[in-house]
Amino acid sequence: MEAVAKLKSVPMSARKMRLVVDLIRGKNVEDALDILRFTKKEAAVWLDKLVLSAIANWEDKQGGMENADDYDLYIKTIYADDGTMLKRFQPAPHGRAHRIRKRTCHVTLVVENATALKNTGDAVEVEEVEDAAVEE
Repeated sequence: MEAVAKLKSVPMSARKMRLVVDLIRGKNVEDALDILRFTKKEAAVWLDKLVLSAIANWEDKQGGMENADDYDLYIKTIYADDGTMLKRFQPAPHGRAHRIRKRTCHVTLVVENATALKNTGDAVEVEEVEDAAVEE
């Protein structure tokens, strides 16, 4: 079972956000939170809240009775896309104007239980077949 959390219109460029997103992609949730708490980027603060929100969404999706600490949650998918861009102008010398682009980004995070994947896969027994051509 997976749960999704989205963060929209973060006042930061997607390029800066991706630097921190790449650090936690595919990690266990507890490891990701530890990495984010010791990362000295502003994006880490935003992503820390997003991971906690995804965990809460997963618990709620389970019926609200499950505790995420008992399960092996990991970050299945996380990506940062460009958001809307606020375009402003700043006065420049000789009556000119320079464009200022205030970028935003959207982050999407999918959390999934790793132990559920291990339990749902049925073990297939492989029978050893003797090849007649090898014996000849």
